[in-house]
Amino acid sequence: MRRGSLGVADIAFFVISAAAPLTVMAGVAPLALGAGGIGAPVGYLLAGITLALFAVGFTAMTRHVRSSGGFYAFITLGLGRPAGFGAATVALLAYNGMQIGVYGLLATGTQDALDALWGVHVPWPAIALAGVFVIWFLGYRSIEFGAKVLGVLLVAETGILVLLAGGVLLDGGAEGPALDSFAPGNVLVPGTGAVLAFAFAAFTGFESTAIYRREARDPHRTIPRATYIAVGFLGLFYAFSVWVIIQAYGGSHIAQAVATDPAGLFFTATTRYVGDWAADLMHVFIVTSIIASQLAFHNAINRYGYSLAKEGVLPKAFGAVHPKHRSPYLAGIAQSILALACVTAFALADADPYRQLLLWMNTPGSLGLVALQALTAVAVLRYFRRIPHEEGRWRTLITPLAAAVLMTGAIWLIISKIDLMTGASSTTNAVLVSMVPVAFVIGLLVSLRMRRSRPEVYTHFAQEADEPGEAAD
Repeated sequence: MRRGSLGVADIAFFVISAAAPLTVMAGVAPLALGAGGIGAPVGYLLAGITLALFAVGFTAMTRHVRSSGGFYAFITLGLGRPAGFGAATVALLAYNGMQIGVYGLLATGTQDALDALWGVHVPWPAIALAGVFVIWFLGYRSIEFGAKVLGVLLVAETGILVLLAGGVLLDGGAEGPALDSFAPGNVLVPGTGAVLAFAFAAFTGFESTAIYRREARDPHRTIPRATYIAVGFLGLFYAFSVWVIIQAYGGSHIAQAVATDPAGLFFTATTRYVGDWAADLMHVFIVTSIIASQLAFHNAINRYGYSLAKEGVLPKAFGAVHPKHRSPYLAGIAQSILALACVTAFALADADPYRQLLLWMNTPGSLGLVALQALTAVAVLRYFRRIPHEEGRWRTLITPLAAAVLMTGAIWLIISKIDLMTGASSTTNAVLVSMVPVAFVIGLLVSLRMRRSRPEVYTHFAQEADEPGEAAD
């Protein structure tokens, strides 16, 4: 919680790292290619454009939001306190679901790396539980320390994909460079909906720029710039990386390559166009990419816990700040204990770390974050209709309206393609999807209780304790 400690690059590292670009490309992009074919890169571009539209209104409102409560602060000011409480509950569910589920991916990614490099097998629970302690320690340290760690890891994971791209482009690829990925006939196919569902999930965490308001050197400028950098980088990087892997195998052979070995798609290409050493590095950097993602989400959860504790919603202890590192360390301990309990429960149930721990936890997480984005877009619309401002119709009406419509469409796409994303039964999928509205309703009920039993907490919800101001109705 060091004020003025983070610049644009630091915050951008946090939010881009949360998306785990290398892991998304090596682990999820093959699924998108299998669903949408060679037109898959456009799906990532369309998702990036949609989120860029969202970012216009989102960043315009950051200048009017004093709280570092993230989504729930925006939704409270725009849609009222009950909706804000509901959003806070969904945010806790979503960020914890994303962070805890990824311990399953950390386990499988580390197992793959150990097996590929040294032929060693370690049981997945041991890796996941060790990961909980590593993330706790990194989050316990100062925010500047975390930003430096994420910066190094982000450069490493993007660097290996840049090496792959360089090797493919210098060689010319399997069939020579081609732009048929962007032809309408290859984009407007039945599988594009599934590609968009995967693509929106790949951007999770970019909006968390707003929760670093306390640490930002100049929040009114730093947060918008970091948000635009994160969205722009991820959209272009994802689309370019998927296009590169298509060139590596050739447009006429990529479908067969995906069907034959989806998990090894990027590794095989890296071995061919760069070398065995680069494929070995990719195994290592996937593990560090996952760690970076978990640390970014862990920090986001801690700051939500800190803000809600300072406002009196969560126990006061979660608002404690470490005297030396200035981290919300008790909130971090609580989140790590929750992660430890969840990982242990999945391990004792003999669950699969990827198909169950990762997918079952991440599904309500990613769906919850997209739902919060849609609600925030609506909140931006209503907020700027209620107050005098000089932001302009483009930032306060046109783009928020477009974002609200498109994000609602994204929710429908994710739900309609949920079976492709989880591989679970219809009953399991129904439970996973229902967790988001149930969490929102719980938040609404908490708000009603607060209004009756603790009116002072309800009245000042989504305000900074040291920056009192007028709240929503």
